[in-house]
Amino acid sequence: MNQSIIKTIAFDADDTLWINETFFRDAEDQFCALLEDYLPYEECHKRLFEMEMRNLPLYGYGIKPFGLSLIEASIEITDGEVSIEIIQELIAMAKAMLDAPVQLMEGIEGVLDTLSQKYRLVVATKGDLLDQERKLEKSGLAKYFHHIEVMSDKQPKNYMKLVNHLDIAPESFFMVGNSLKSDILPVLEIGGNAIHIPFHTTWVHEQIDYEVVHDNFQAFEKVDDILNVL
Repeated sequence: MNQSIIKTIAFDADDTLWINETFFRDAEDQFCALLEDYLPYEECHKRLFEMEMRNLPLYGYGIKPFGLSLIEASIEITDGEVSIEIIQELIAMAKAMLDAPVQLMEGIEGVLDTLSQKYRLVVATKGDLLDQERKLEKSGLAKYFHHIEVMSDKQPKNYMKLVNHLDIAPESFFMVGNSLKSDILPVLEIGGNAIHIPFHTTWVHEQIDYEVVHDNFQAFEKVDDILNVL
């Protein structure tokens, strides 16, 4: 990595700027507790994940698509016998997730404050536009970012579109995120640079089963550590 050519640093939002996945895992546990008379815990999680994967091309990422998958999975698992009370609880769960306070990742604001004095910072995330805008506003971090990009997905073509919009070469682009699959590999593929900061919980869909080795890639345990190289 040639640090001198880095012009723009992009940060993923969920589980990089603030805590997110924990809310989904808690909601999944509540869902399976509500349906424990129909399926064992592990099988319930499996069926819900299958529903999310079927709905992903239609709904995309975020809490609202997740809420729809909860309802649809409950209907499928119970063969249409799910009560209106359970449906109402699932809707309330999704609304509570949307209304949850934003919990910043430890050390992230200090890192953004330091880096914003040297680089152009952007948010590069996926999910529901309204929800991500709401979380960014609640977080108090918007002042550090030059641009906010909410993508429908994080494939190489999505990153190339962002790089072109920012009018920079891929090698001048740096991505920081918690997902190797979405935040790291696509950026390396287009010739960019990436740092992985793991979060203790990772959605199954975002997991990979091999080690990433690349000249433009580094991994750190804490977000503060990136100040040693940027």
